[in-house]
Amino acid sequence: MITRKTGFDNDKYLKEQTAAILDRVKKFGNKLYLEFGGKLCFDYHAARVLPGYDPNVKIRLLQQLRDKIDIVLCIYAGDIEKGRVRGDFGITYDAATFKLIDDLRKWGLDILAVVITRFANQHAAVIFKNKLEHRGVKVYLHYPIDGYPVDVDSIVSDKGFGRNEYIETKNPIVVVTAPGPNSGKLSTCLSQLYQEHKRHINAGYAKFETFPIWNIPLKHPVNVAYEAATADIQDFNLVDPFHLNKYNKTAINYNRDVESFPILKLMLGKILDKDVNLPVYNSPTDMGVNRAGFGIVDDKIVQEAAKQELIRRYFRYHTEYVLGIEKKETVDRVVLLMEELGVKIQDRLVVERARKTAEEAEAAGKGNEGIYCGAAMQLRDGRMICGKNSRLMHAASSLILNAVKALANIPDEILLLSPHIINQIAKLKEGVLNTDSESLDLEETLIALSISATTNHTAELAMNKLVELRDCEVHLTHIPTPGDEVGLKRLGVNLTSDGNFSSRNLFVT
Repeated sequence: MITRKTGFDNDKYLKEQTAAILDRVKKFGNKLYLEFGGKLCFDYHAARVLPGYDPNVKIRLLQQLRDKIDIVLCIYAGDIEKGRVRGDFGITYDAATFKLIDDLRKWGLDILAVVITRFANQHAAVIFKNKLEHRGVKVYLHYPIDGYPVDVDSIVSDKGFGRNEYIETKNPIVVVTAPGPNSGKLSTCLSQLYQEHKRHINAGYAKFETFPIWNIPLKHPVNVAYEAATADIQDFNLVDPFHLNKYNKTAINYNRDVESFPILKLMLGKILDKDVNLPVYNSPTDMGVNRAGFGIVDDKIVQEAAKQELIRRYFRYHTEYVLGIEKKETVDRVVLLMEELGVKIQDRLVVERARKTAEEAEAAGKGNEGIYCGAAMQLRDGRMICGKNSRLMHAASSLILNAVKALANIPDEILLLSPHIINQIAKLKEGVLNTDSESLDLEETLIALSISATTNHTAELAMNKLVELRDCEVHLTHIPTPGDEVGLKRLGVNLTSDGNFSSRNLFVT
């Protein structure tokens, strides 16, 4: 087994990050509202662009600060009402909030409360509130504020922030996080600052967001990969002009933080007690406490990983465009970013191999009707594994079985799945469930493999190798069916696909 290259040191990062947060708390009378941007748990984007980064390193950070923190989750009432979906998990924001609470509890961290922001009696938000309260979770309501964020005098008043319900906290650090962006984290922090200072508590604010990384170049592939990740909301990185003007030093930030800084500084100036010696924010970068850049120990490895993420992001947006979800401008934006760094689709090796596999399958099956799908995976040791669809299996199913065979050194001619099991599943699908195809998708194949493993030692050996597929690169020539996509996500592979449909049917199960 080839050891995976590492470009990021978690321990060094944790030491730096913990010190930076504790230092910021001391500057604010021992009370800090810390806005957590990005993903608190399972930050796979960071893990992909910073090889060696623990997707849950922020949880480890919170565990180190366990005795000093309260955790507050924010969710926008409009997202609950609209059923907004979080793309990486494919679940709605309200469900993602439940999941985040459960995940934190598994790590021994409990939340203090959930805040429903911009609450206007939305029916779904009321139901969400009731569910949480019936399970013993405190819920606070924050309301829409007229003139936000421009009318500072109105916002920073008893008719603005003062109208929101005050969250009772007890620890010096209040971590304010959310299941996704635009959930109202900043307004929650500012509202609490206003209410704390009315109670003569000299609380302060800081922002903790991993990307863009402020102390690496603007066009560093890691920062460009972040720009690609936010292309759908038209975010872009830039040199922080306030920081450059004040300190004559280059720091990288992104457009929304820079654009909102003058208003935010006015609000903070109005909220914070002028008689108390508090830190002065001269730039958006000053507000941040991110130390991720100091965890990079091999820039060459990190740059290459970020370039690969650019390609993956292109395929994701292109597929979403074909499905009618994403705009063409988003795809074009990522293509432009790739061109700026000289990155080509061919740099992702599994792409050409999957396409070649589909072409070979079509050539071998010439004259037969149907769509030929190809799949390819690069194992951690560099070996390339292929799979194609058939009457019995989807291409993704074939690929995964071939991969675990290779890892377990099982000869290709040995069957992992009992023909009897496959036939029984096919009978169930066609005769009982009335599906259009008897071919097994990946979810069905994994279940069949686990059943075979109870009586077949070879199948058991293969099944034990599934864990070694995590973080392997996979490409499909066709958009995966729901069963294939769920299976591949649960295996933890880095999946991309061409924007081709695997069936002529409009409704696919």
